[in-house]
Amino acid sequence: MTDSSSNALRAAPAIAPPPERARSSSDLWRMLPYLMPYRVRWIAMIVVALASLAATVSIPLMTKAVIDGPVRNQDQQGLWILGTAAMGVGIAEAVLWFIRRWLVARATMGVEADIRKDLYARLQILPMSFHGRWQSGQLLSRIMNDLSTIRRFMSFGLIFLMLNVLQITIVTIILLAMYWPLGVVVLVSIVPITLTVLHFQQEYTRLSRQAQDQAGHVATHVEESALGLRVVKSFGREDYVYDRFDEQLTDLYDTQVRRVSVSAKFWTLLEVIPNLTLIVVLGFGAYAAGHGQVTMGTLVAFITMMLSLVWPIASLGFLLSMTQESFTAANRITEIFDAPRDIVDGPRDQTPQGGRLELVDVGFKFPGSDDWVLRHVDVTVEPGETLALVGATGSGKSALVALLSRLYDVTEGEIRIDAQDIRELSLDALRRAVATAFEDPTLFSMSVAENLRLGRPPDNPATEAELREAIDVAAAQFVYDLPFGLDTRIGEQGMSLSGGQRQRLSLARAILSHPRILVLDDTLSALDVHTEAVVEEALRRVLHEVTGIVVAHRASTVLLADRVALLQDGTITHVGTHAEMLARVPGYRYLLAADDELDDGAEHECDWDEPVARRDADTDEPLARREDNHARVSLEDQMLEKR
Repeated sequence: MTDSSSNALRAAPAIAPPPERARSSSDLWRMLPYLMPYRVRWIAMIVVALASLAATVSIPLMTKAVIDGPVRNQDQQGLWILGTAAMGVGIAEAVLWFIRRWLVARATMGVEADIRKDLYARLQILPMSFHGRWQSGQLLSRIMNDLSTIRRFMSFGLIFLMLNVLQITIVTIILLAMYWPLGVVVLVSIVPITLTVLHFQQEYTRLSRQAQDQAGHVATHVEESALGLRVVKSFGREDYVYDRFDEQLTDLYDTQVRRVSVSAKFWTLLEVIPNLTLIVVLGFGAYAAGHGQVTMGTLVAFITMMLSLVWPIASLGFLLSMTQESFTAANRITEIFDAPRDIVDGPRDQTPQGGRLELVDVGFKFPGSDDWVLRHVDVTVEPGETLALVGATGSGKSALVALLSRLYDVTEGEIRIDAQDIRELSLDALRRAVATAFEDPTLFSMSVAENLRLGRPPDNPATEAELREAIDVAAAQFVYDLPFGLDTRIGEQGMSLSGGQRQRLSLARAILSHPRILVLDDTLSALDVHTEAVVEEALRRVLHEVTGIVVAHRASTVLLADRVALLQDGTITHVGTHAEMLARVPGYRYLLAADDELDDGAEHECDWDEPVARRDADTDEPLARREDNHARVSLEDQMLEKR
């Protein structure tokens, strides 16, 4: 969009992202339905995990049987049998671990991919009002980092959390059954561990959320700096943007260090408590064994089994922290899923065929703002007719253009195509009927042909002939001179092309979509005089077949239109031909004051007695267009002489 015509859009209030919602475990559980397509693998994985847990618990019991049996009785044959069985159980445990990790990796990667697809699809359908208040880096952080956090929890944290709780419960019961005094010591040691977890959990979670948000800010800065590198270098502001990046990165670093500090204290206590418990158990166990209260095999098995609790108990805090991080990540993701979709499909999926455009008492203000950008806008454009929108900076031209394809919805009034409110049409049907070429176009990192075909649905692909025709109309023949012609891959944002080249490709893309209503948002502003003349001549043929809306700032662009609408303070105040407007509307003459000669050649051409909307009975051509052709030729000659 132009600097002037886009001011109305930029005037939209800077709305901060939604306030952080209360962290809730329900946000994470909402992701669980994504497990359903992989439920067979998950069930198999849980069965394998339980089998590996059984193997883990049985090894100390087999050790007790070996010591109290063959070793104590010097039974060599029994020793070989039990030893071989214990070795088999150990090997089986290792194999089961491998199978479990393979199954969980396959399942959770599929879950992550499925959520990411749905999240990306959600971003595509959310309205411009949503994207206007969210930083792209924050969205990138959510769709990449936060989903990876949830995937790690589902593939590792959730499974181990369940297994470790189960292992702690089973082993504690077995220890109490083996020798209850020592079992009580182990049970009591779990209490300070639980208190430690609860003490550090809240602070660790807060720092995790803060780090995730700061990572989003850093991602936004990197993206903006990469896209705006040309501007940064042209002003020699590399040090400035680096200092800003360094400040944001330092904040992230400090937060990460504080989080690690909390984690270090946490882990220190989780290491100390089990070790102290082990010392106590060894002391009491040695005393009990010396007095014949327990067998040596029972003591060894007890200590071995107790040591098997060290990792489950110590990792419990880590797993709970991972759970809290996942709650936070799920909260950030569901913020996107729960964002309201203000612009929804209408019931009709039939593309309008006529192209008669009516704006009936249209008013618009940006979401969250009380200021009207447009108010009481009334105008009708007939099929085959072109209307130029002319207005000063901030008058609302680009806001009006955005309403035609429902990038925003009207606040009041109606926009109709073929007498039907566009809100009754499905978005696909509407956007097949309305195509917009912007002054500052977006080109994607794909081939020239792919960029041009972007406006055509897959079920109606553009032919090579249509592609060449659109390129010719937009005077974009430069694409044939690119290294690989139409297969040349354009760099990110098309920065390898000039502004005029990007505009011409955007125009060709809009033309190739074969719309009923073609909107040109000052699309020719970056073209040189000669290229502009060539494009305008070709565009006249195209505009004659469609309903055209042209946002214009130059008289040469205005001459493409049959009629001109002057937009002042968000309202259309005058409508007429270019010659009529020059003759009768001082404000219009002021906007086009650079072309002084146009005033001299226009006044005597104007005939206010001729109805503007009357059409020729034989050709159905607007008489205003035909009768203004003489004035237009004269005006073009004057413009060329002046240039």
